Amino acid sequence: MTDMFVSLGNWNWLIFGFILMALEVLAPGIFLFWLGLAALLVGLISFAAAISWQIQLVMFAIFAAAAVPVWRHLAKPKPNASASPFLNKRTEALLGREFTLEKPIIDGTGTVRIGDTVWRVAGPDTPAGTRVKVVQVDGANLTVAAA
Repeated sequence: MTDMFVSLGNWNWLIFGFILMALEVLAPGIFLFWLGLAALLVGLISFAAAISWQIQLVMFAIFAAAAVPVWRHLAKPKPNASASPFLNKRTEALLGREFTLEKPIIDGTGTVRIGDTVWRVAGPDTPAGTRVKVVQVDGANLTVAAA
């Protein structure tokens, strides 16, 4: 058994690291990538300096243990400042905004163009071209008032 550890050279560590990373590709989520990275680091360091097999095993254990907090830090979901809080509530994002009527409000209904979409609006009779403000939303229906 000791002969196997003595023969652990830098090439064996590099091969072991690549095998672990390849296994991660085949079975994702098992944390083998980080163990493979630890083995690669030990292999690269053993290329630079002549290190005994005992130190190589200790270095592998330290790098593998250090990979856990690194992985947790990188895997933690980061708050996305650019994410829209109204992603699934598109109409609520329109509250308080002003738009120009595309078609007049006659008998309580009309339309406004918002971006590339025409929205049905409800409100008091108002001629086309008038600026209106969205005061209430109910599903896909917008209630507007004069701006």
